[in-house]
Amino acid sequence: MEQDRGDKSKSVEQPKKVSMGQQWRNAQPTKTIVFWSCMASIVVTMIVGFAWGGWVTGGTAQKMAELMTDNAIVKRLAPICVVQFNQDPGKVQKLVALKGTDSWQRDSYVEKQGWATMPGEEKADRNVAEACAKLLLPT
Repeated sequence: MEQDRGDKSKSVEQPKKVSMGQQWRNAQPTKTIVFWSCMASIVVTMIVGFAWGGWVTGGTAQKMAELMTDNAIVKRLAPICVVQFNQDPGKVQKLVALKGTDSWQRDSYVEKQGWATMPGEEKADRNVAEACAKLLLPT
């Protein structure tokens, strides 16, 4: 038995441990691995950019610009609506009537009175009428 143990220990050599740096130096990636790694990097970059980086497409940027423009126009025209209200001779009674209307119908009331119709325009803008009603009846 002693001879069997001695023979096994002499014939079996323990492999050397290779460090991580040595493994990195010995690595030889194939073209396929390099290609798919690049593709994965591109996809991850796009996902992070659009999800958290604030990137938007051209169409989304156009819609955002139009919305901001519309909001700026309404913000500038609403005070003109208030001035037109103040020039109305029956403004006291109409303000009481405006207070009596439901909140979702106030823009229609302002449109019917003509206060939201801007000089040179034929039709009132509903968004201007809504902003005007909020200025006339602050909550």
